[in-house]
Amino acid sequence: MAEVPEVAAGETGGTGEAEKPGEAEKSGGTGGTGGTEGGAGGATPQATTSGSAAPGIWDDGLIARRATEKTTLETLDALEAAVAGVQGATGAPGASGDATGGSGAGGEAHTPIGGPYGGSLRPRLDALGELVGLSRTRVEGGVLAEAGRVLDEAAARQRLSSRHTVVAIAGATGSGKSALFNALAEVPISETGLRRPTTSAPIACTWSDGAAGLLDRLAIPGRLRRRPLAGGDGDEELHGLVLVDLPDHDSAVVRHRDQVDRVLGLVDAVVWVVDPEKYADAALHERYLRPLAGHAEVTFVVLNQIDRLPGDAADQVLDDLRRLLDEDGMALGEHGEPGATVLAVSALTGEGVGELRELLGRFVQERNAAARRLSADVDAVALGLRAAYVTEGRAGLGERSREQFADRLAWAVGAVAAGEAAEREWRRNAGRACGTPWLRLWRWYESKRTPGGEPPQPPVLVEEELTARQRVEQAVRTVVEEASSGLPAPWAHAVREAAVKGAEGLPETLDELAVAAGTPGGRPPRPAWWPAAVLAQVSMTLLQVFGALWLVGQIVGVLEPGLLPPVLVMLAGIIGGPFVEWACGAAAKGPARRYGQDAERRLREAAGGCGRARVLDPIAAELMRYREVREQYATVARTG
Repeated sequence: MAEVPEVAAGETGGTGEAEKPGEAEKSGGTGGTGGTEGGAGGATPQATTSGSAAPGIWDDGLIARRATEKTTLETLDALEAAVAGVQGATGAPGASGDATGGSGAGGEAHTPIGGPYGGSLRPRLDALGELVGLSRTRVEGGVLAEAGRVLDEAAARQRLSSRHTVVAIAGATGSGKSALFNALAEVPISETGLRRPTTSAPIACTWSDGAAGLLDRLAIPGRLRRRPLAGGDGDEELHGLVLVDLPDHDSAVVRHRDQVDRVLGLVDAVVWVVDPEKYADAALHERYLRPLAGHAEVTFVVLNQIDRLPGDAADQVLDDLRRLLDEDGMALGEHGEPGATVLAVSALTGEGVGELRELLGRFVQERNAAARRLSADVDAVALGLRAAYVTEGRAGLGERSREQFADRLAWAVGAVAAGEAAEREWRRNAGRACGTPWLRLWRWYESKRTPGGEPPQPPVLVEEELTARQRVEQAVRTVVEEASSGLPAPWAHAVREAAVKGAEGLPETLDELAVAAGTPGGRPPRPAWWPAAVLAQVSMTLLQVFGALWLVGQIVGVLEPGLLPPVLVMLAGIIGGPFVEWACGAAAKGPARRYGQDAERRLREAAGGCGRARVLDPIAAELMRYREVREQYATVARTG
C-alpha cells in the first residue's frame, strides 16, 4: 500500500494557527480557513474573501477537508465565545479561533458554557486538592503522587478545548487496530501490513479544527496529524473527535509500550481492539483492563476480524469476551446501564464499522468524556488512598480518656498523698491548739526523747524520680493508644509523634509542680470557732487547778473540810478537758478534709493542665486535622 503523504504544518496544526489578523478580518469570522494552508503535492487551497461560507474544497485525492465549519458548529462557537467574553464588539481577530485552530488569544483555553467539570466533579477535585495539601506532612509522598498527577491532568485538560474528545485506539500486535483506524477515517492514514510492529508512533486524525493544544499535550508532532476523507455524514457525526492510533501495547520495543502507557493516561476514552486469537491475553487483562475497570464508561472493547470466524463462532467469542471483562470487574453497558461498550466488527469487510462510528458519534456529541474520564481517575485515586484515611475503628479521644490521663498524672506527682498530708497537718495543728496542757506536755516530753529532738517529718509527697517517670510514660503511652486506636497508620504515627514530642521533659516539669503547688505554705488557717475551743480548754484546766488547790487547802487545814465540792470541781476539769479535745477533733475533720482536698485539687489541676498543654492538645490538633481530611476524603470518594 502506498505510504500516505505528509501534510503541511498549516493543516496539521489547525487552520488558523499561522493566520494574520488582517486575513481573519477578511474571512468574516470564519477563522481564516484559507490563510496558509498548503497541500501535499503542491495543491493550492481555494480562498474566499467574503463573509459567507466558501464552497471551494481543497483535495489532493487522499486527504481532504471542508473549507468552512458546519453551521451548527458556528452557532455553538458564537454562543460559547459570547459567554466566555472572547468575542467582543470590536470584532478582534481570534474571536472564533477555538473553532478554527485557536488563532485568537486563549482560543482553546476558554471555559465553555457550564464549565468543563460540572456536577459533582468540581467539588471532588477541590476536595482532592485540599486533601493533598493537608496530608503532605502526614502521608508519604508516594501515596499522594497519583492524586497530584490527576490534579495536574485535570487542570491541564480544563485549559484545552472542551468541544473535542480524544479517543485512543489501542490493541495488541496483529489485532487490526490500524485497519480499524483507517476504516473509521475512510482513508488509509495509518500504515498496515504484516511487518511487526507496524505502528511505531501515535498518529492522530481530527474531524474538526481547534484540537492543536490537545495534540500538543499528547506530544504528537505535526507530521503525524491527519484529517479524514471529506464529504459524507460521517464528518458531521464525528465532529469534535480526535482519534489516535497507538503502537502495540505488547510490542517488543520498550519505547512503543512506554508511548502507549503515556498516551493512555492523557486521552478521554479508549477503544481496545482485540482479535479472536488474543482477546483473552493475560497481558491485556492484567495490565490494562483490570486496573482500568473503573473507567468502563469511557471504554470501548471491539472484537475485530470477525470475518475469520465461521457461523456463530463470533457470538461465542463475544460472549466469552464479556465474561472475561466481567471477571476483570469492568461493568458492561447493557440494557441502558452505564459501562463499557462491547461489539464485534470487521475492519476488512466493514461489518460493524458503521455501528461503531455511530456509537462514537453519540459519545463525542455528549461532550462529557473528559469529565467522565477524570471522575473515574478520581474514583481510582480515592480507592488507592482509602487505607491512608479510612479504618473500621472509631477515631477520637473521649472525655473519659482525658480524665483518666489526668488521674494518672496526678497519681504520678503524688496529688493524693499531698492532700492526705495537708489534712493530717491541719488536724495536727488543731490538736496542738485544743489539746489538754498535760497531753501537750507529754508530747513535748516525747519529742525531747526522740533522737535529734525534732518530731518525725511527714512522708515525701513526690514519688521517687524513676517511679514517677515510669508512671508518666505509662500514662502517655495509654492515652496515645486510646487516641490512635481508630486511626489509619499514617495518622496514628502522627499522633504518636506529637505525643512523644510533647512529653519530653514532662516528668521534670511535674516534679517542679509538685514542689510548688503540692505543699501548702505556712500553717493551715484556723476556723472561727478555734478561739472559743481554746478558751474552753483553758477553763477546764483552771477548774482542775482550782479543785486541786481547794483540796490541798482542806488537807492543810486552811479551808473548812468538805471533800465532795473540790473533787467535783477537779473531776469536771479532768473530764471536760478531754471532752473539749474530742469535740475539737470531731469539728476539725470536715475543715481538715476540705483543706486536704483543696491541696490535692491544686496539684491535680496543675498536673492535668501541664499534661493537657504538652500531650492532649497536640493529640487533639492531629485528630482535628484527621477529621478535616476525612471530610475531604468523603467528598472525593462520594461516600457522604
